[in-house]
Amino acid sequence: MRIRAAELRDDEVLTRANVAMAYETEGLTLDPTVTLAGVRAVLADPGRGRYFVAELDDRVVGQLMVTPEWSDWRAVWFWWIQSVWVAPEYRGRKVYRALHDHLLAEARRQGIFSLRLYVDRENRRAQAVYEALGMRHSHYDLFERET
Repeated sequence: MRIRAAELRDDEVLTRANVAMAYETEGLTLDPTVTLAGVRAVLADPGRGRYFVAELDDRVVGQLMVTPEWSDWRAVWFWWIQSVWVAPEYRGRKVYRALHDHLLAEARRQGIFSLRLYVDRENRRAQAVYEALGMRHSHYDLFERET
């Protein structure tokens, strides 16, 4: 398995995976045109975030995207894992483990303080995966207000 930074040529496969992930995990139907624009914006500007992909047999079989956040309380950078997707036929083959290990090594290399992510409280399977990877559960709940 090969893990690499995503490139502009990956825009359509990343878009399809994001659309599939949102529907599977949250029952949301994303507009592929809007999602493609969002993916391309990230690929064009690493300050917005970064995608990493897992390849097997010259096919992208998994992805994750991180966004940076500066903490004024700690004077450090965090990376938020925003989206994670592994093609159903490749689940259970340690694709996410490879993506996570690569991301952790890259974060350490770049001096990132920690990795963070949100997980739906009802998604016990995802919680178990992240705990097995050594991530700790936080006491925070997310509050949001659209502008």
